[in-house]
Amino acid sequence: MSNPTDPAERTRPPMSADERTMLRAFLTFQRQTLRAKASGLTAEQVRATLSPSSLTLAGLLKHMAFVEDMWFGQVLRGEPPQPPWDAVDWAADRDWEFHTAAGDPPGDVFALFDRAVARTDEILAAEADLDAVAAVARHGRRPSLRWILLHMIEEYARHVGHADLIRESIDGRTGV
Repeated sequence: MSNPTDPAERTRPPMSADERTMLRAFLTFQRQTLRAKASGLTAEQVRATLSPSSLTLAGLLKHMAFVEDMWFGQVLRGEPPQPPWDAVDWAADRDWEFHTAAGDPPGDVFALFDRAVARTDEILAAEADLDAVAAVARHGRRPSLRWILLHMIEEYARHVGHADLIRESIDGRTGV
């Protein structure tokens, strides 16, 4: 893979493989799709909204960096939040990551996203059992790694749909 920000070079999930390989491949594909949707744009474009929503491509990337840390680091492993999440007053602003992304340099947002993905991939490489139960309960339950992977694929797919609309409104680019 030479350039995963190029939509044509995303890692396509295999048509046949074991469950773990398939889940990780679909997660990778969704991550690369979101990153590709936000790539190749100016800082102003990455911060653009599509009325009436306040969502931005930068906000979606920053949100998914947070979600990666929260589900895999905090919930699955029981680790404390990584920076910058450890210093956020979530009670004051539940959507801090969305609201602050507009003030962040795009390179910083991409780097934050890439670090979160790399950290998750390290966690996944170390955890072989899809039935491993999370260290921390979420909504009163401790999900399995399998559930977290499926949830993350769903979370990315939803936000890739948002990114499709935002990107099309910026430069007319559709599909991937």
